[in-house]
Amino acid sequence: MPAPRDYQATFRLLIGVFPLLAAGPLLAHTIEGSDAAFVQNIDGPAIGPFIYLGAKHMVTGYDHLLFLVGVIFFLYRPGHIVQYVTLFAIGHSITLLFGVLADLRVNPYFIDAIIGLSVAYKAFENMGGFRRLGFEPNTRIAVFVFGLFHGLGLATRLQEFELSDNGLIANILSFNVGVEIGQILALSLVYIGLSVWRTSGSHMRHAFAANTVLLGSGFLLTGFQLSAFVLPA
Repeated sequence: MPAPRDYQATFRLLIGVFPLLAAGPLLAHTIEGSDAAFVQNIDGPAIGPFIYLGAKHMVTGYDHLLFLVGVIFFLYRPGHIVQYVTLFAIGHSITLLFGVLADLRVNPYFIDAIIGLSVAYKAFENMGGFRRLGFEPNTRIAVFVFGLFHGLGLATRLQEFELSDNGLIANILSFNVGVEIGQILALSLVYIGLSVWRTSGSHMRHAFAANTVLLGSGFLLTGFQLSAFVLPA
């Protein structure tokens, strides 16, 4: 049973996170502004710009980052982190490339709802929820499968534009490389933050509270996306 301090910490974290999540669709990490204009008008290979767009998309993709925080929350060895992140990267690379090149059309709100559920799933696992239910999921398989959905979510953002066939493969590959670069940068910061937190001695005391926030965030994101899916503007 979590201590009262855990509930207090959870409440404070939820109060801090809720304004961000309440903006849900407004903060959806789509490609817009000058970036959107560039993608829409490009004709031919543009390796550098698409690497930049991929990295920017991942770094600003809060749902992707929340999932990765859950994945590495209890991972201490760099080798283990590399294993899980590699599985996630392989998964989202497959569906990102296949989704765009094969023109696989899926409702982006539905996919983003599943991505929100992936955050809740990993938080619930970190809280020992599945063990209490007498079920031990294969975490590696789960990370890979959710990576497939995250990649499909990335693909839906590019499919918002009429991409030129001229240089399409090079541009999509470049975007994927950028996503991996952004993922490495974001995870490096998260890992440093978690490492500092662990040295403070409060990591395990507030682990339940932190994952409760992740769980709630995942469900909130799912709810926002499902409402947009069921009740489109």
